[in-house]
Amino acid sequence: MEFSIATLLSNFADDKLVAPKVLEKKLGCQEYASIKKLQIALDALEKIGILIKDRGRYRRVYEEDVVEAKLRCSSKGFCFAIQEVEGADDIYIQKSHLSTAWNGDRVLVKITKEGSRRRSPEGQVRLILERANPSVLGRVKQTEEGYRAVPLDDRLLFELNLQPNGIPLQEAVDHLVHVEVVRYPLGPNPPLGKVASILGSDAEDAADTDIVCCKHDLRRQFPDEVNQAADALPKQLRKTDLKKRLDFRSLLTISIETASENQENPIVENAFTLQKARGQNWQLGVHIADVAFWVPPGSPLDKEARKRGTAVYLGDTLLPLLPEAAMSSLSLVPGEDRLAVSVLLTLDETGQLVEFEIHPSVIQVDRQLTIEEAQSLLGGHQEFEPGLAPIVEMLKVIFFTLSPALRAIRQQRGAFEINLPEPREAVGRISPSHKDEGRTGAIVVSSTRPLLSLLTELMVLANQAVASHLQALSVPGVYCVQSLPDMEQLEDVLKLAANLELDVQRSSEEEVISQDYQRFTQVFAKSTAPKVLTHLLQVTLKSVSYSSKPGLHFGLALDTPYTHSVSPLWRYGDLFVQQVLRLVFEQGRDRRSTRSKERANLNHSSCHGKISWNVLPSETQQELESYLTTLIPHLNDREKLAEDAEVDLQGLKKAEQMKERTGDIFSGLITGVQSYGFFVEIEDLLVEGLVHVSSLKDDWYEYRSRHACLVGRKNRTAYRLGDKVEVQVKSVDYYRQQIDLVTVSGGSVASSEDLED
Repeated sequence: MEFSIATLLSNFADDKLVAPKVLEKKLGCQEYASIKKLQIALDALEKIGILIKDRGRYRRVYEEDVVEAKLRCSSKGFCFAIQEVEGADDIYIQKSHLSTAWNGDRVLVKITKEGSRRRSPEGQVRLILERANPSVLGRVKQTEEGYRAVPLDDRLLFELNLQPNGIPLQEAVDHLVHVEVVRYPLGPNPPLGKVASILGSDAEDAADTDIVCCKHDLRRQFPDEVNQAADALPKQLRKTDLKKRLDFRSLLTISIETASENQENPIVENAFTLQKARGQNWQLGVHIADVAFWVPPGSPLDKEARKRGTAVYLGDTLLPLLPEAAMSSLSLVPGEDRLAVSVLLTLDETGQLVEFEIHPSVIQVDRQLTIEEAQSLLGGHQEFEPGLAPIVEMLKVIFFTLSPALRAIRQQRGAFEINLPEPREAVGRISPSHKDEGRTGAIVVSSTRPLLSLLTELMVLANQAVASHLQALSVPGVYCVQSLPDMEQLEDVLKLAANLELDVQRSSEEEVISQDYQRFTQVFAKSTAPKVLTHLLQVTLKSVSYSSKPGLHFGLALDTPYTHSVSPLWRYGDLFVQQVLRLVFEQGRDRRSTRSKERANLNHSSCHGKISWNVLPSETQQELESYLTTLIPHLNDREKLAEDAEVDLQGLKKAEQMKERTGDIFSGLITGVQSYGFFVEIEDLLVEGLVHVSSLKDDWYEYRSRHACLVGRKNRTAYRLGDKVEVQVKSVDYYRQQIDLVTVSGGSVASSEDLED
């Protein structure tokens, strides 16, 4: 098995000695070659003082002036090491102190000079923990020594020597290629690569999805071993599969998905049941495809899903977590028996959660609906067949009673929604992030599909229930947290809103709270530029991340445990949560000892606060805790990579769209002003471009930082935050996604204050 130095070192906790045999087991080193690589790595780490060997076992050496960080380099050669610790300083690293590390690499940095109030601390790379660029996009050039690839990303400060790979390199000269790194720099030897594919004569000639997949090293194909494991999944359930499961096949069960009309067999992982409970209560069943039953830890499918971390949506191209054969086998197909993990939520008529249960189950979906079909049935716009009457009644209770009540409770605690237009390429299909609040952290509402956000309310509640259960049982889990927004970005948005004469005062000068965002979204929705302001506000939100401990979730206004559990076919974090629940179902101890008469119902919320013993066996508990130390940073990295790739594709599509409209004139809003020019957001398209100060030929413009505006010396024309302008598309750099604009009209008259320095 391939492993990184970061993964290896994560197995050294505190000051404990670890035997090589233990490391071989944890890292999956079974073959002679991988065991030999492990020993080479251990010897090297011992030699440079990262590990100490004691009687055949190893211990990690921790130094106060050595920190873990990720490199962020500039095209000019200098880099900063970014620490993951909240509030920690970025460390400046000169090019000569990079030790062959590249932009994006995870490294250990030795601090050589402490920082001051005005200067960052300085350091040098001591060890490369994990490489971030197993492949690069580059342009081939021919030299006297042979062929080389020059990376398109100018933050990658190197060239790769190319070795023959069956592709005629002479035909690749001056072409854009995808290069796999064969060997990283080694001493004086430059990196070595091989051309995996020729993408086109330049970036514009290549397919945008090819560029994104190669740039972010996203794999489209699955290894043969993984495909074989997917094909081997049983096509029908066996009697043994149904043991110790609740049987809900007799209940009316529906699924609601946003599948396009031409998608004949959409992947369905959630279904719903509804029953009358005691009094005026309802029991809502949120049934999740039981992926963990078929994908046990350590299996080929599990390892591949872990490696990918999350599904990636690139327009019409889906890079799934599992092969299509596995997705189809595990999907909740209507009319067929399927295994599920059922979260049974008992709600009163005001939407308050009275109690809940979580069980392994077997279900059968009776009817599969799209969001559009559900909206049509509820809208009463057309007559429906008599057999659909029970389904319509069920939909009415869910969408007219329960979901609105849940929304009211969420809003009452300060949570907010983001109202953004759906990307054109996403209409008719759904990203995994839309099953719940996803990476955004706030529920996204759609004017064309209002039921979608109401459905999300149910998913969020199911996630809350699962998270509270994990914590109550004191078992290892993956929790979802969202930090406070980026305050610098928020200040810029609020300054823009204030210039538009909007009331955007915060509750406190010291910090921002979720209720502030709730009010901002309401104010922005009634403004003259709702799309731009809401988009900019959404950018200030930090992405939801994974943690081994519960924490604040800003978008949902939660300080209680929260996790993602409803999308195990799209996100590995959800699958891991299922695997933990499965261990609880199978191995969980429901009492302190065999002599205890009182048992706790480990499937029911009634056990919360009553458990004072280890539910899982000690060895299982320790293995899970150890596994989480490497899993959580890996999942966060994969989510960030997927988000970057999806944003990158949107940027390329916008650049392509604007290149075709070079010379066209658009209305826009000034959203940022700097000494070198100002940024304009084209309102209809949510596309940002730069008007460089050098293009303002009618006057000499000076920057007034205090008022965030550019002011003309003679004509006193000002370009400030919030000003409306007419701009023309001058040029577009497709690969860098940079759009240059020139003003046609607009701006404002400078005030006497604007003219002051």
